[in-house]
Amino acid sequence: MSGPPTPAAGVLALQGDVREHLRSVKRAGGTAVEVRTQADLDSIDALIIPGGESTTIGRLANLYGLVDPLRKHIRSGMPTLGTCAGMIFLASAVTEGAQTQLGVLDMVVERNAYGRQNESFECELAVEGWDEEVHAVFIRAPLVHSTGPDIEILARHRGRPVLVRKDRILASSFHPELTSDMRLHRMLLDMVGRD
Repeated sequence: MSGPPTPAAGVLALQGDVREHLRSVKRAGGTAVEVRTQADLDSIDALIIPGGESTTIGRLANLYGLVDPLRKHIRSGMPTLGTCAGMIFLASAVTEGAQTQLGVLDMVVERNAYGRQNESFECELAVEGWDEEVHAVFIRAPLVHSTGPDIEILARHRGRPVLVRKDRILASSFHPELTSDMRLHRMLLDMVGRD
């Protein structure tokens, strides 16, 4: 007897930590797929928007005609994880300037708020519902300034949200793909097929 099919998690492969997330998906028990076209997007069960440069990801998503298809799939319930720049891309607004954002998470974020590359840091974070803390890697991370009432805060750093959830959307300021902890990727895969 065969078990349930292995969920396919696609990583938006326009720019950023694509390889690291693909590796994490495989370690978490999923099938990893690079997403560059709408056909790729239509073929997956879950989506990851990686860390990188949020303005570049938005610009390339526009160029490849992926912004509206991404919004449609995510709003239709596709399990989605956005990390660092991915969190910014999922949010509704940034504190300064303007850039392409999907607007599927009602929150305002500040880009690179935790400092430059050389001010990156790591720490242990308590996550709501988890028995053990997560080792979090922050690299030019966004800061969440405000959240709407439908945003559930799962973890904070110095009082500020750094891991949030809304329905089947997860977003983190930190980079889970740079550690050996697969719990966030497993959370994403576990949402596939749930009502």
